[in-house]
Amino acid sequence: MTLETRTAHSVAAEGRKLAGYVATFNNEARIADFSETIAPGAFQRSLAGGGDILALADHDPKRVLARTKSGTLRLSEDERGLRFELDVPDTSAGRDVLALAARGDLGGMSFGFNVPEGGDEWRGDKRTLRTVDLREVSVVSAWPAYDGTSVSARARQTRTAAARRIALLEMEAPHVAL
Repeated sequence: MTLETRTAHSVAAEGRKLAGYVATFNNEARIADFSETIAPGAFQRSLAGGGDILALADHDPKRVLARTKSGTLRLSEDERGLRFELDVPDTSAGRDVLALAARGDLGGMSFGFNVPEGGDEWRGDKRTLRTVDLREVSVVSAWPAYDGTSVSARARQTRTAAARRIALLEMEAPHVAL
């Protein structure tokens, strides 16, 4: 299963911490040739599962900023969305992220996830993420896909749900945040 990524715009820096929302609920985003929203509760399974979720810089596994296992990344779901707080390390990646945050140059937050069987619902060209397996969250320098930002790359085509998934997989090679 290939990792999907999505980007949102909400980061605040205070000292050596970053906080904000990785994703917000019920906000429609244009992804490839379909629209997507995240339903409240979509991250609950991942958060309750106790697995190790990483915080990365630009989805790069060589640039780890924090992780849930060590307690340096804290994630919670509230009525607005998936909230995060991370302790930024004194590493080159950490210093770069803090410098960009201080200047207001960060693109936002993104998350990498897989969709388990039955975790999404399709109605025409609209997808609702109901349950996702969260793998990582990333501080990104790119443009956001959620919070009112749209992504349009191709003319609209009529596709089956399976064809849409294949198109998503093709778009995501290697670790490109939408």
